[in-house]
Amino acid sequence: MRMRPTLSWTPAEDLPPATMDLGPVVDALGTGGVLVLSGAGISTESGIPDYRGEGGSLSRHTPMTYQEFTAGAAARRRYWARSHLGRRTFRRARPNAGHRAVAAFQRHGLLSGVITQNVDGLHQAAGSGDIVELHGSLERVVCLSCGDVSARGDLARRLEAANPGFDPVAAAINPDGDADLTDDQVRDFRVLPCVVCGGILKPDVVFFGEAVPAARVAHCRDLVGEASSVLVLGSSLTVMSGLRFVRQAVRAGKPVLIVNRDPTRGDPHALTRVALPLGAALATVAERLDVPVGGDEVAQVES
Repeated sequence: MRMRPTLSWTPAEDLPPATMDLGPVVDALGTGGVLVLSGAGISTESGIPDYRGEGGSLSRHTPMTYQEFTAGAAARRRYWARSHLGRRTFRRARPNAGHRAVAAFQRHGLLSGVITQNVDGLHQAAGSGDIVELHGSLERVVCLSCGDVSARGDLARRLEAANPGFDPVAAAINPDGDADLTDDQVRDFRVLPCVVCGGILKPDVVFFGEAVPAARVAHCRDLVGEASSVLVLGSSLTVMSGLRFVRQAVRAGKPVLIVNRDPTRGDPHALTRVALPLGAALATVAERLDVPVGGDEVAQVES
């Protein structure tokens, strides 16, 4: 039986209400030195669902855990079949106004860094550089035996050849690139080993139940230490991997600002939480700062 990871919390009843005032965000970015921490909510406007928002995937989907993946071949077959199919849709996603705004802020020297909890690569596709991928990337594969890291595209081509005609209809695509398929749909999928040593291949992402590499955490802590403020974009901060950096910032006396439609676990620590759609909100902030974003036209929040 698949066990659901602990992925929720109970919001405090005495939290201040969210606001629609973008002024504090404009002020923070205008000062510079802002560290962005982004989550799945920044990619929803690109067609990638989030985990916990309205209609989020956790209402119908239990993510693969590291313990389950490493425990048995059946779990790995299910994962790779679903991920192989989901990647086709995932890779068609394009950066939205939120990603483009973050890239524009970075180009104009307003950011001290960008940490993303996402594995979709959309920040990079929008033009952001030097991104810290806290939870890794779906575009890399690592061998659990020899540690070899290879391109996901190479494995995708091998899987296509090993599973000709594999093209089931998925019920949905999830934030981790996993497609919802039944056990019958994945029963005959062939999983391939590492080409170097024959070991077990895993996407180079941090599964639920798996620790973020210590060196990556230390790097993120350094970024928090160097920042003037932390701007959280589209993350509920439910899991400690992101929340710990918010808590670190608060302990250091640095303001934390959150743009997220729903309450977050970090709200008690935040100077403000702006409950607006991210694309429009960040486009409005960019306009007020006279920072050209480029790309497709998007609606803006009334000033």
